[in-house]
Amino acid sequence: MSRFSRYFKASAIAAAAVMSLSSAPRKPYSRHEKAFFADAATVDFVRPGLTITVNSASIASDGTITVSYMLADPNGLPLDNSGVQTPGTISTSFVAGVLPQNTGDYSTYTTSSATGAALGSIVQPGADSGGTISVLGSGQYQYVFHTKAPSGYDATATHTIGIYGSRNLTVYSLGTNYASTTYNFVPNGSKVTHINDVVKTASCNTCHDQLSAHGGSRRGLDLCVICHNPQNLDPNDGKSFDAKVFFHKLHMGASLPSVVAGGTYSVTNRFGTTDFSKVVFPADPGDPRRCETCHSQTSGAAQATAYLTNPTRAACGSCHDDVNFATGVNHPGGPQFDDNLCATCHIPQGEMDFDASIKGAHVAPIASSLLGGLAVAITKVSNGTAGTAPVVAFTVKDGSGNPLPLSKLGSISFTMAGPTTDYGYTTFGSATTPGYVTESATKATCDASGNCLYTFTNIVPAKATGTYAIGVEARRTDVVLAGTTSQQSIQYGAPNKVVYFSVDGSPVAPRRSVVAIANCNGCHVSLQVHGALRNNTEYCVMCHNPSNTDVSVRGSAVVAADKTAPPQGINFNLLVHRIHDGVNMAASKRTYVVVGFGGSHNDFSGTLFPAMSPTGAATDLANCSMCHVNSSELNLPIGLNPVTDPQGPINPVQPVASACSGCHVDLPSASHFLSNTTTLGEACTVCHSSGAAFAVDKVHAQY
Repeated sequence: MSRFSRYFKASAIAAAAVMSLSSAPRKPYSRHEKAFFADAATVDFVRPGLTITVNSASIASDGTITVSYMLADPNGLPLDNSGVQTPGTISTSFVAGVLPQNTGDYSTYTTSSATGAALGSIVQPGADSGGTISVLGSGQYQYVFHTKAPSGYDATATHTIGIYGSRNLTVYSLGTNYASTTYNFVPNGSKVTHINDVVKTASCNTCHDQLSAHGGSRRGLDLCVICHNPQNLDPNDGKSFDAKVFFHKLHMGASLPSVVAGGTYSVTNRFGTTDFSKVVFPADPGDPRRCETCHSQTSGAAQATAYLTNPTRAACGSCHDDVNFATGVNHPGGPQFDDNLCATCHIPQGEMDFDASIKGAHVAPIASSLLGGLAVAITKVSNGTAGTAPVVAFTVKDGSGNPLPLSKLGSISFTMAGPTTDYGYTTFGSATTPGYVTESATKATCDASGNCLYTFTNIVPAKATGTYAIGVEARRTDVVLAGTTSQQSIQYGAPNKVVYFSVDGSPVAPRRSVVAIANCNGCHVSLQVHGALRNNTEYCVMCHNPSNTDVSVRGSAVVAADKTAPPQGINFNLLVHRIHDGVNMAASKRTYVVVGFGGSHNDFSGTLFPAMSPTGAATDLANCSMCHVNSSELNLPIGLNPVTDPQGPINPVQPVASACSGCHVDLPSASHFLSNTTTLGEACTVCHSSGAAFAVDKVHAQY
């Protein structure tokens, strides 16, 4: 039987399998994929998606490297790389490297040349060129590398094949599908026991959504490290692209000592020049000491503790780039000519925080085990009916559950807002804060057990109806390691708690849940703002309501231009979208500057959102579920309060337009919002409601 006949028969079987699946739900596609929204006939015919699976790999005695692999759709049905038997041509590239014994760094066999002013002509790790692909069967292929393993290669060492590819389905309006995979093997047939598994891709994806680079086809950290090893240098200036150096540096960005001192950190490769000098690590935010954001100890990485047990000059010096290990400058241990003694001083964990141990030296202050702790619980709200002053019963305790006197706190306040159908535009007596009132509770009465009562000065509005909310904020300052050279003062807040109460006897209806602080902390780890007082989105929205701006602090602005500029709208949906979408503001020649407490100048116009697009570009905002919960982004806020936005092109702006204009900041979009709003309200749901032609999830589908 000819190869063509065998292939045709296999393809016919595959086609029959596709037909048998045609009535099944269009899974495994999610709402983030264009295929989820395509018509069933197109999906059944095209079978979007791409998976690459390596079946085997070998190295012959002459060094010839061979790999057999399968190309398939997400259901495991075979794909034709030529795009003849199945839709969409598939391009694949191949990388091969060795992980020598007793080292964690790859050496890449497949290389290409590069030239630069500093190093001249060098070789860099890259994809193989000139190899041969053969068809073995339906979806089954073999690739013989042009590059050979060097003479005398170690056949007992772990070798890794990396394959990355793309499937072009743009003609079907299904974009380009990307996939990659790696395969470990030992050429002499022994079991693989030595691997590189320090950080899992899942840890990266908590911020990056879908870790990808170089056009999108390189996906996953296991592929990245094959090429990002010590032999990978920038020929233009000699900078290292080694993972343990490059990845640390690009995440440190603005916090690098060399950048703080006025320098820059940029790199140039075949894809162009990228400046990382303005990157701010999002943990805490801007505190790069949160090593376990990436080096997670719960990810299942086989070598998750490597950063604790194997300190090196390259890894440590990548962040601490003002340390000169050769001369000993800025290194308390003096010159270090190799890594042999690093672990002698820098043990995994010492006896206390902020010591020279690896964990101790990287403790974020608000995460210190030396803190006494602070927790405020609202146990009851009484007298909370319309026209009366609510009485709040609460407790204040330390981290061990012991009562804590109010005198030990730097601040404690309660905030009242309502109704929960939508905050804003409610006036609380003589309070000048728009839509809410905050009162200090430092003079509340407490008993010896820490049970306290506070009676609001301002009353619930006399004509109030529905459900109102009261939330608490508090903070304290601890002096840790007092009397030592490591003494420091740490200010930290209690978790914000919010309770709801009916002001008219109707059933209690908590405010809608749109985002969750847990989602924020996927990147920010422990989000605390405004002097550590605010740390819960459920509480943030009480002040950051549709009627609020920064007008109350504009007069005290430290930047003169801020004093004369119009107030900035700070409604939560506008604020949060804008501060994550800074680069789009800059691209549209607009700014988003908020004057904060003390007149501080906070310019979010260049903020870099870390999520990556299918093509590997950062600042992708299409995956709303990274922040939103329960598909709340699909529930357009029709009929809620208009949003005050004095610096925006529309003021006030209607609620749906406000949310969408947080990211869609250009003037044509504003014109679109305005032209679809009449005296009857916004018409957004006609086109953008769930299931509509331009539904929110449909237009935000990424790949």
